Amino acid sequence: MSEGAPGTSPTASRVTLRALEGRPLVEEKIRVIVEATARAIAERQGVEVMQVRTEPDRICVTLNVGRIAAIGFAAELRRLTGNWYAKKFGGTLWGEGPAEEGEEWKRA
Repeated sequence: MSEGAPGTSPTASRVTLRALEGRPLVEEKIRVIVEATARAIAERQGVEVMQVRTEPDRICVTLNVGRIAAIGFAAELRRLTGNWYAKKFGGTLWGEGPAEEGEEWKRA
């Protein structure tokens, strides 16, 4: 999920959110919202965005922060964009995550 970005900064980390199904970011309106949300989260937290790259099924963001902060950033990006997508289009943008402990019956 996260890895250092060699040569950019000793504290730089890259996070990637990947759709489990389909290619949702091929749609410009969806891609623009996802990218803008990533930049807004970083701005709100005072984090430098070093690079944003999208492909039809994923967004990769390189941040000038350590691994733990980058994982938190990815979780917030997933939460916000997933909620927006569900309200706007129904369904899920990134796919369903693993069941919480004790909730396995919901997926059976």
